[in-house]
Amino acid sequence: MKITYYGHASLGIEVNDVHILIDPFISGNPKASHIDVNTLKADYILLTHAHQDHILDVEAIAKRTNAVIVSNYEIVTHFEKLGFEGHPMNHGGSWDFEFGNVKYVNAIHTSSFPDGSYGGQPGGFVIEGERKNIYIAGDTALTMDMKLIPLQIKLDLAILPIGDNFTMGIDDAILASDFVQCDKVLGYHYDTFGYIEIDHEEAKRKFFDKNKDLMLLEIGESIEL
Repeated sequence: MKITYYGHASLGIEVNDVHILIDPFISGNPKASHIDVNTLKADYILLTHAHQDHILDVEAIAKRTNAVIVSNYEIVTHFEKLGFEGHPMNHGGSWDFEFGNVKYVNAIHTSSFPDGSYGGQPGGFVIEGERKNIYIAGDTALTMDMKLIPLQIKLDLAILPIGDNFTMGIDDAILASDFVQCDKVLGYHYDTFGYIEIDHEEAKRKFFDKNKDLMLLEIGESIEL
């Protein structure tokens, strides 16, 4: 499993030659100006919620790639009305896709489309693929529901928001890694704009002091699991 960070909360995941994009917000992010959305591969686009900084590039990418949009019922219905193919899910539900199993799990946040219309309830994803298990928290506060995840699955990586203000910050993300019983964390949803800028060295030190590994990738950088 290969995971590429595209800035903010945007990720690319490759599993068994299947390409998955998470929350593509790239063309509107000046920090990701070196990433060409017109070259990104996508068989599936997974969306945690409807905010613009998570769905901005969905239509352009899905139109070019014919990717299947996976999200909650309201978000998928929105894009199906625009002519795109979708697979609706809801909290607690899971589905076996060609690349592995996806479970849609709880998140505490808000969710509305740029025009203010209802975007359903936000969520995160637990993905099992290629004998690796990852948790993508989405935009969320720290929540006790995270403790349910390790009751069913052993994670190899937790991808957690760390920018604070709109989501968890560093200290709550450390607690979240305890809740999901995964000490290997990829941080995201930070630095994109002023409200969520962080001190990288302090963040890494705080995780290190708790015997945890926080990875902060450069935009475009990848890791292999």
